[in-house]
Amino acid sequence: MKKSANARFTIHTWDEKPYSEGQDQPRLTRASVTKAYTGDLEGEGQVEYLMMYRSDGSAAFVGLERVVGRIGGKPGTFVLQRTGVFEGGQAQESYSVIPGSATGDLRGLLGDGSSAVGHGMEHPFTLSYELA
Repeated sequence: MKKSANARFTIHTWDEKPYSEGQDQPRLTRASVTKAYTGDLEGEGQVEYLMMYRSDGSAAFVGLERVVGRIGGKPGTFVLQRTGVFEGGQAQESYSVIPGSATGDLRGLLGDGSSAVGHGMEHPFTLSYELA
């Protein structure tokens, strides 16, 4: 039976640097980001994003995020795989728990979700999940 964890996250750090760019080529960047979660998910996340920016400022991105914290009071860690696009000032993203990545009392965690957020420091986060 799936449950839903509703939380909010704040971005603590965003360190983005280009690693490949050239004339008439999309710019490629890597961003190291740290987050704090509050709500049904409490803890911290560290994500590495790889992004490709188009000349119009839109972007496509992928990321892996390790979350250390508690869901429903159960402690552990897990890794989210994130994919999305940034267009019109909004990031639309889908994410899922990578099977086999959870530890502690969260071992066996499966889940996914999606979001659409704009610029800002605090954002909603929902994870539909189950513990296998």
